[in-house]
Amino acid sequence: MTSEPSEHPPAASEYRANPTLKRGEHLLEAVLFNSRWLMAPFYLGLVVSLAVLLYKFVLLLIEFVLHAASAKESDIILGVLSLIDVSLTGNLILIVVFSGYENFVSRIDPRGHPDWPEWMTKVDFAGLKQKLLASIVAISAIQVLKAFMNIDATFDAQKLGWLAGIHLVFVVSTLLIVWSDRLGDHGAAGKPGH
Repeated sequence: MTSEPSEHPPAASEYRANPTLKRGEHLLEAVLFNSRWLMAPFYLGLVVSLAVLLYKFVLLLIEFVLHAASAKESDIILGVLSLIDVSLTGNLILIVVFSGYENFVSRIDPRGHPDWPEWMTKVDFAGLKQKLLASIVAISAIQVLKAFMNIDATFDAQKLGWLAGIHLVFVVSTLLIVWSDRLGDHGAAGKPGH
């Protein structure tokens, strides 16, 4: 008579009877746990992209300052919006780097860093999604605003429509994610043990 495989994990007595099984499980868990460090190069790559973004920001700033004297008011506003756009993108990169590293790789010890922003150690995955989407909404809003400010120079109704539509999709997506996270929090709070 053969026994059918059990759906339950092996009992403690089986582990004692088979130490190879226990060592294999520990080895697998160690490999899985340490695989999180494979994400560290991704975050370092984002730091490099932040440096590239800084280079682009400096070029935009120099061009903005050099042409400010002869520029129209709308050109000044467009230049400022471009600088804000690049700054928001930099903020987005920082949010991903710090929150992603904290949530998926390792905790960062803030001791010894007096200027450590408090939010960096308090953003969970739901908060990370919300911050990312809020940044994307702000960036897309600036793109729409830049197109609107430049409407006299190059009016393209189709492009403006696409920009506004995409921005609206980002806004609705953000609201839906915030709403679903709140529903999930309320559902988890009602369960025993939460």
